[in-house]
Amino acid sequence: LYACSSSDSVSEDIDNSSGTTNYDITPILSKFDGVSGVSYAINGNVVTFTTNNLPDHKSPYWGTGNSNYEAYNGTNPNWNQNPNTIASQNITFQIPLNPIAAATKTNTSLGPMGIALNGVAFYNQYAGPNNQPLTNEINSFDQYLGHPQNTGQYHYHQEPTYITAQKGKDAFLGLLADGFPVYGPEENGGTVTSADLDVYHGHTSATADFPNGIYHYHITADDPYINGSAFYGTPGNITQ
Repeated sequence: LYACSSSDSVSEDIDNSSGTTNYDITPILSKFDGVSGVSYAINGNVVTFTTNNLPDHKSPYWGTGNSNYEAYNGTNPNWNQNPNTIASQNITFQIPLNPIAAATKTNTSLGPMGIALNGVAFYNQYAGPNNQPLTNEINSFDQYLGHPQNTGQYHYHQEPTYITAQKGKDAFLGLLADGFPVYGPEENGGTVTSADLDVYHGHTSATADFPNGIYHYHITADDPYINGSAFYGTPGNITQ
């Protein structure tokens, strides 16, 4: 397990020959230290995360015999539990330590596209199997806005409210597979909407973790929620 001290600062260099900004996300990895079911290791310019993908919070999807079971107590009057139950997974993300903008963008696909701070997978804005809108699937999201698919893989399409309740609405929430960080639905004291972001659902500005600025995604309350159909950078490999 690789760990960085909290005093490390994030570095940023400009490649004057190409005008490309080269970021180093190594120091932010320490935010994953101590997360149950998650480990990471650095090999060259790649960090490999392995996660069992089990949420660190209660849910009706744990099943009534599980100590983490909690009946739905959210605010959606149309909530309807899907038939699936949370099950341990083995997901590996190989993520670049020095993310850069991709000349050719890669579309996100159904299934994991990133890892949240608690080890749970981020999914895109579509429901399976044919990139359908989330309109109906949203009604099966539990009180923390996640749910499991048919193999028990729990995931977030929207704001992971258990994490933002703990860390704050402007906090670092995880990484997408291209290495760029994901932040919450607030910035500089205001609410972020999709209209404030580019077509990939991000922008470049300073954050608490990257005071010199970095491209980053924001989770918003409106579609596409986390990512606008394609990665800003080049994604690494995801296996499961």
